[in-house]
Amino acid sequence: MGHYAASARAGLIAATALISVTMHATADAETAFTINGIDVDSSVVDIYIESRLQKPALQATAEEREILIEELTDIYLLTTQARTKELANETRVKAQLELQKRGTLAQVAATDFLTQNQATDEEILAEYTQQVELAPPLQFKARHILVETQTAAIDLIKELDDGADFAELAKSNSTGPSGPNGGDLGWFSPNQMVAPFSEAVAAMEDGNYTKSPVQTQFGWHVILREESRAAEAPTLDGVRDVIKQQIEQRKLQDYLTDLRELNKK
Repeated sequence: MGHYAASARAGLIAATALISVTMHATADAETAFTINGIDVDSSVVDIYIESRLQKPALQATAEEREILIEELTDIYLLTTQARTKELANETRVKAQLELQKRGTLAQVAATDFLTQNQATDEEILAEYTQQVELAPPLQFKARHILVETQTAAIDLIKELDDGADFAELAKSNSTGPSGPNGGDLGWFSPNQMVAPFSEAVAAMEDGNYTKSPVQTQFGWHVILREESRAAEAPTLDGVRDVIKQQIEQRKLQDYLTDLRELNKK
């Protein structure tokens, strides 16, 4: 349930981007066309175009705009029929319309909150500093051979003990995507790999391979740690946007948590 809630919040945050663009793009709206006595506002046209193309309406080509306006016209033709008005009173349809309205309002409210609570330079610097301090101190260059069974991995280790070439064994035995390249994984930080794999690499010395197979959800691994080096922290400018988004996501999540607590009282 917690994972679902976090995913839902992330989706809400991501959805605010289009809403924000639309709010700015349609400030000066006017009637675009009329269907069965219903005036269709130009803002509705722009929002429909943006939702279909996933880009600002002003970037739509003339052909794209014409096609999408025809689609929108069909929507209005269908929804202005007498039978459609009857259907709109059905319980399930009313519930769907209510959810769509609430979803849109929630996105607008989230966008407004994020606009009013943007990450400051001080917050971004503090978060960056903390992430750098918590980052693994070393990066590793390694190869691995991935097989389906523990027995197969043990047999490969015996071959290595007898002097077999690791890269050649990987090419002929590994089921992983790096197999054709001799199992080469390049340089990576421990947090880029699943825990059992990264822990095994960190426990070895450069130039050594695992003496026992390492199991992960992908299968059984024989790992060769080729080199290690001090990890280089990314520049603040290089990760500023990512950190800014992380901070603002937390702010929105905290705001939602506070609203839930208030609702319980």
